[in-house]
Amino acid sequence: MASSLSYAASISRPPSSPSPNLRTLFPSGIRSRASNSISHTNRFLRFGVKCSYADAGIKDTNSRTIDIEADIKAERIVVLGGSGFVGSAICKAAVSRGIEVISLSRSGRPTSLNSWEDQVTWITGDVFYVNWDEVLPGATAVISTLGGFGSEEQMQRINGEANIISVTAAKEYGIPKFILISVHDYNIPSFLLTSGYFTGKRKAESEVLSKYPSSGVILRPGFIYGKRKVGNYEIPLDLIGEPIERLLNATASFTKPLNSLPASDLILAPPVSVDDVALAAVNAAKDDDCFGVFTINQIKEAASGAKV
Repeated sequence: MASSLSYAASISRPPSSPSPNLRTLFPSGIRSRASNSISHTNRFLRFGVKCSYADAGIKDTNSRTIDIEADIKAERIVVLGGSGFVGSAICKAAVSRGIEVISLSRSGRPTSLNSWEDQVTWITGDVFYVNWDEVLPGATAVISTLGGFGSEEQMQRINGEANIISVTAAKEYGIPKFILISVHDYNIPSFLLTSGYFTGKRKAESEVLSKYPSSGVILRPGFIYGKRKVGNYEIPLDLIGEPIERLLNATASFTKPLNSLPASDLILAPPVSVDDVALAAVNAAKDDDCFGVFTINQIKEAASGAKV
């Protein structure tokens, strides 16, 4: 995120010398990135910079030290549902990029023994009852992976209400960015999308776009594949998703005319890997200029750009 920078300078020079424009020395738009090793209680750093100036033939003997006082804000992402399938991939991707990560989920820390998990702050809690003072202060972005299937009431609650509460809390705490992992807009009549899963997600999307019109991000993946842990078992969804993705990509030029047919996306919407979703989400959290709704292909493009 952008950092604020203030400085005071006193430079002595011969009266006849033109004064250099300090804006060229220290542009107001300086952007700094700080590693997660920077303490949140000590973000003010002081730098001593020697600066001299002299015209041709004039010796400058009165250089002064410029004291720069910089407020460097480290990146700190809060991942809602961070111990889940998509959430854990996001936490891992963020940690690998030196971002401080806090996960809030009902299950707390995952049971696996991956080394990157030691770099995440795992908080056990429910968004309906959590004390946000323990989660949100200092965060630069919130990424929500909240969602699930169940009864109609349960889906409305977890896909819709839980996300809406989270968006409201993030806005009240002044968090500059909110990223929501939503669901693909399948090409089927709206009356068939009455399930609480879809209606809940769409209500959550509206809340994000309303409260974060110029910084909110909606990612709409379809089927997400990868190695998904369920209890002590690992389901290799990539064995299904990856071949289908390759097949649809290879035949895209032939199937494109079918995209306008009702319900065609139920078959033709390409799967996306959980790693691509994670990279796109982390990239969105880091990019101040990233906002809006991202389709499946745009998610893959964002992930591809983040890999470079």
